[in-house]
Amino acid sequence: QVQLVESGGGLVQAGGSLRLSCGASGRTFSSYGMGWFRQAPGKEREFVAGISRSGGSTDYADSVKGRFTISRDNAKNTVDLQMNTLQPEDTGVYYCAADPGTFRVRITARDYAYWGQGTQVTVSS
Repeated sequence: QVQLVESGGGLVQAGGSLRLSCGASGRTFSSYGMGWFRQAPGKEREFVAGISRSGGSTDYADSVKGRFTISRDNAKNTVDLQMNTLQPEDTGVYYCAADPGTFRVRITARDYAYWGQGTQVTVSS
């Protein structure tokens, strides 16, 4: 089991940047694929970015490709999401999640067994 805590959310103007960080408890962090999801008001939770257990593979939603970068540090039990050129449509609660299932990156929320409490990102126009 792993516990996840996100940080780094906030209010930023369009075109700005934020870096989200997720810290994980436990000694088996490298056994989990990690993902970032987001949920805007009135919308379903959606996949944003994912990274494999080793960090060798990543995947991104089309809407954030070229703007967001996911990375992980297995020695520090952290996974980060660097978000650049933010747009108002990036507004939402961002969740860190852990997938114990496979070595590849999965993009479906139901594949992720553990979730953080979320951090709010608000992008003003």
